[in-house]
Amino acid sequence: MRRLAIALLVAGGALGFVSGSLAGAQTSVEVPPPVDVFEVSGLVDPILADQIDQAIDRAEENGSQALVLQLNSKQAVVSRERMAELATHIAHADIPVTVWVGPSGARAFGLPGQLIGAAAASGMAPGTRVGDFGLPLEVDGVALEFGTATATLTTKTLGADDARAQGVLRLETNDRGVPVLRNMISAIDGLEFNGQTLRTVYDAPDDDGVIKPTVATPRFFKLGLMPRLFHTVGSPPVAYLFFIIGAALLVFEFFTAGVGVAGVLGVICLVFGCYGFGVLPVRGWALAAIIVAFAAFAIDVQVGVPRLWTGVGMVLFTLGSVLLYREGIRMSWITLLVGVSGIALTFINGMPSMVRTRFATPTIGREWMIGELGDAVGELSPTGVVLVGGAKWRARTNRATPIAAGDRVRVTAIDGVTLEVEPEEGAARDYRERRAKS
Repeated sequence: MRRLAIALLVAGGALGFVSGSLAGAQTSVEVPPPVDVFEVSGLVDPILADQIDQAIDRAEENGSQALVLQLNSKQAVVSRERMAELATHIAHADIPVTVWVGPSGARAFGLPGQLIGAAAASGMAPGTRVGDFGLPLEVDGVALEFGTATATLTTKTLGADDARAQGVLRLETNDRGVPVLRNMISAIDGLEFNGQTLRTVYDAPDDDGVIKPTVATPRFFKLGLMPRLFHTVGSPPVAYLFFIIGAALLVFEFFTAGVGVAGVLGVICLVFGCYGFGVLPVRGWALAAIIVAFAAFAIDVQVGVPRLWTGVGMVLFTLGSVLLYREGIRMSWITLLVGVSGIALTFINGMPSMVRTRFATPTIGREWMIGELGDAVGELSPTGVVLVGGAKWRARTNRATPIAAGDRVRVTAIDGVTLEVEPEEGAARDYRERRAKS
């Protein structure tokens, strides 16, 4: 028994020693600083360009050892000078700013793609392409270079394998490249930058105590709620759809009594659409054609029947929609089909029906309504709203005889869904009254 007790004590001590050693090994692992990751997706507009600058500054201030820009962008809608400033900021950052074109299917075209040449390191996922850069940007007066493919990439594009073979990418990788972000973070391990060596891969024990290579902790950043909203609104299809929906709602609200939900939503959509058009390269004459088209639609909506002006509006609207954007920005045929067909259905069938339904009463179109008395809900100078027969109507009076709110009015004619009215007192006498006296 004594020998058994001694053996158990020795075994327990050995086990405690081993456990302490493992715990000491775990606590002695030196974890390298994190790596920031910022997603650059869609057109590079002023908001996204500013957010890239902020991502660089944030990574420098928060102790990150590197910043990875996850790039998927085909074009910039900011000036070349602004993109050159952005490339200069990337090249002169205090920490290495790297660019990863990914995930698979991503594109890095135009001025945004040239950020690869300013980055400390760059990689591409399989199935991605870069190129069609145009004239190279300059950093400190020196044009950016892209290995032996500098001239080729001005007008053509390359896949990941060709870009790596021609020295476009500033990163040594194996034959698999960098298919996912984790590979990009591990690939920049050992990168020399300003006399420092990046350490993004380290040995650490897992939950079972097995030592395995581990990459530095990535910290992901995206656009905030409001910047993301305006960045989305600044995309060509969204700005276009917001604008035409807002304009259609305002036309509908104009021919109804009072201000309702449609008018409020119309104003909001129109503001978003105008913001997008202010950011994007829009042809002024094409936008003017769309605006004139809605004015033409409004003429026929007033009478409740689609006629010649609706056809003129559809021609102008279609032409303006197809040729709305400049500088190679084109909307997909799906967006154009939705926009043109939606407006056609709205103003050929939907809008006249909705307006007639909203104003419909059992007396509409009846001659005996002429001569009926009502009250002005608001001022008529010359248009406004009146209350006749217990219902609100859009009304119009002669410019020479404006009607104040609350005044009694008399219906003299009906034009479509609009009542022609005049003051009960002080207006022209009815022709039947003149005939009776004569």
